[in-house]
Amino acid sequence: MEKPGDSPQGLNAVTSARRSASSLPRTLLFVDRILRTLYAFEMEYRNLGKSGLKVSALSFGAWVTFGDQIKDDTAEELMTTAYDAGVNFFDNAEAYSNGEAERMMGRILKKMGWRRNSYCVSSKVFFGIDERKPTQRGLSRKHVMEACEDALGRLQVDYLDLYFCHRSDPETPIEEVVRTMNTLIAQGKIFYWGTSEWSAPEIQEARKVAREHGLIGPTMEQPQYNLLHREKVEREFADLYEGEGLGTTVWSPLGSGLLTGKYNDGVPEDSRMALKGYEWLRERVEDKGAREKIEKVKKLAEVAKDLGISLPRFSLAWCLKNPNVSTVILGASRKEQIEENLLAIDDVDLLSSEVMKRIEGIVS
Repeated sequence: MEKPGDSPQGLNAVTSARRSASSLPRTLLFVDRILRTLYAFEMEYRNLGKSGLKVSALSFGAWVTFGDQIKDDTAEELMTTAYDAGVNFFDNAEAYSNGEAERMMGRILKKMGWRRNSYCVSSKVFFGIDERKPTQRGLSRKHVMEACEDALGRLQVDYLDLYFCHRSDPETPIEEVVRTMNTLIAQGKIFYWGTSEWSAPEIQEARKVAREHGLIGPTMEQPQYNLLHREKVEREFADLYEGEGLGTTVWSPLGSGLLTGKYNDGVPEDSRMALKGYEWLRERVEDKGAREKIEKVKKLAEVAKDLGISLPRFSLAWCLKNPNVSTVILGASRKEQIEENLLAIDDVDLLSSEVMKRIEGIVS
């Protein structure tokens, strides 16, 4: 049976339906659910850099929401919704909610009983938790080894699929970091290791050390990437994709909420930016450059409206359009958010060369 998306005429019909839906906000999600079923929506899977590991193009992360904004029942609903839609990568870190985000995710993973070979889970090391004494943070061999054991305990798993150095550590030699990660891989406690918010020269140095000593170097980097934050992924890392085979698990695809449009008129009191400990996020939308960014967001919203999709989905689809992005990490505090944003997989084809030129004219 031919589906609406199987022919140019069908694709035009789908696009028309989406554009019509854009004028009916309350029915937009309902219409898209029907369209998604009609042309057999399937999650896309991409190789994590040069590795053979396949990760879902859209993944789900615990940052900010787990342990701060939501309770176990909501977190379970969100993770289950993502998993049932084909998400196979769940991102976490020791520092998220001082370890509570990992504990929450661990309780859910144990309760759901999903086969361990059906999903990937990560942690990150650097910031530490608890008292954060000198030996409780950074990338020393001591902290990395102990933090890994602690993360395994909180997540209630036997191994981590991905383990990230959450920041670089100028006080620890890169060779020490590489050797420690190699040891964890040899012990079967982690399968792949990578970096988060490292510079290109730091990643290249780690790769060089690994080659010189016959060790396993970093497979992936987790940088911030969105329509308002592009430099590192698109320019600084340009030589690392083809030559080094770097994978990317990008975070903040919606610019900490800016690209949802909800901060166009200020910070709502129920926003994550109003939470204690996230004042730095609030500063992003209240500094001098914020108004300029918000004006860009308003123009981008018009492009999204013309395509018949929401601004968040539009922003996510733009990230997915980049072939050097292995996976885009979603965050959500409500089931409706995750359901809506997962549909961005189907929106990438709407970003034609003409649309991309229009976007570039706004954000460049």
